[in-house]
Amino acid sequence: MSTVISKDKYYSILFAICIAVTYLNNFELTISVWSLTLFLTITKKYSLTILKLTVCFLAIFSIAFLVMLFKDYKIYNIIRDITYLIKPIIGLLLGYQLCKKNFQKVFQTIVYTGVFIAIFHMILIFYAIIFHNAITVNDIRMYGGYFSDFEIYALIILVFHKNFELGFSKKQLLKYSIIIAISSFMYLARTNFIQFVILFVAMKGLLKINKTSIAVLSSLLLIILIGYSAILYVNPKRNGPGIEALLYKIKIAPTEPFKTKVDFEDWKDFNDNYRSYENIQTVKQITYDGINTIIFGKGIGSQIDLKKKISLGDTELRFISILHNGYMTVLLKAGLIGVFIYLYSIFLFFKLTKTNKPIVSNINLLLIGTGVFLIFSSWVFMGVYNLIDNKSILIGILICYKEMAQKTPIISDNKKND
Repeated sequence: MSTVISKDKYYSILFAICIAVTYLNNFELTISVWSLTLFLTITKKYSLTILKLTVCFLAIFSIAFLVMLFKDYKIYNIIRDITYLIKPIIGLLLGYQLCKKNFQKVFQTIVYTGVFIAIFHMILIFYAIIFHNAITVNDIRMYGGYFSDFEIYALIILVFHKNFELGFSKKQLLKYSIIIAISSFMYLARTNFIQFVILFVAMKGLLKINKTSIAVLSSLLLIILIGYSAILYVNPKRNGPGIEALLYKIKIAPTEPFKTKVDFEDWKDFNDNYRSYENIQTVKQITYDGINTIIFGKGIGSQIDLKKKISLGDTELRFISILHNGYMTVLLKAGLIGVFIYLYSIFLFFKLTKTNKPIVSNINLLLIGTGVFLIFSSWVFMGVYNLIDNKSILIGILICYKEMAQKTPIISDNKKND
């Protein structure tokens, strides 16, 4: 007996594969799967909004490509940078296309995929604890993964399930929320904690400036300052046992990516502030090359000299093509012009048309939160240029869903059953 897969399930499976492949931490495989899926789901029409956003990243790529023509870089570095810089473009269009193919079930598919990833993540953690004695924060993150922006989005959609018309039962909501919440916490990633707060605040409408939002955000800021002061008082140690290692990372978080001087010979200072060291070397080497490089960058194929071999993951590198900082990566490839274009792409998240449809209003709120988070994550974690990031797919989905919902009334599952 042959089994026929419906179109909805087919595109849901494609979406899940495109998200899950990023967790394998194999960029070549990710870009291959994304490119193939992009081809399989290609559509005839694209909206002006998605084209504007895509053109921003295409412009950054074009500037870097033109500068590269006047350089003499290794062909391997050029090809590698091309794939790095087109990844957000592929992701945006891919998300847009997948949403067009599976419009009604998009948010349910996001949740199901998040649950699958969360279960797999917890299996990895249990395996690491049992068979590798992974009991420290660093060990757990090494075996289980360092962050998962996607799971935070899935969790936010579950928390605000009425806003996104999920139609799940209370039992399903509770079960899925617990699974994803535990998994998200076990990444022990500062950026994911911040991401959840930003998206939660955004969904509450508190990123729109008014008296209520100012009062709530001021209270939240006060709580954060009190909490941070308590951490400073406890003074957690580097590589401390249990949760102490996470508290230490939180303690150094405000200065880690912003220091303007790092002691190259002091391994503790160097390791704790490595992101800042990358930024310092990038600015030094770009400004050394003169005004043209400052404006237009060093092009596709360019690298930054770290001055000595550094252990990054399971490899040792002295020359790097991309940095932890998304703005600095764009500055290296496409100069200040590229950085301004990148900032403009983030600004587009805040240019939202008014609507009287609740689902569209809620997607607008999620896009605003995404824009705020991108401002932060681009500084500490490359934003949409991160090699294992999948936010660009989600952004493409949100833009497409919003536009289709604006044109076509959406009937929730509960109404269908009436």
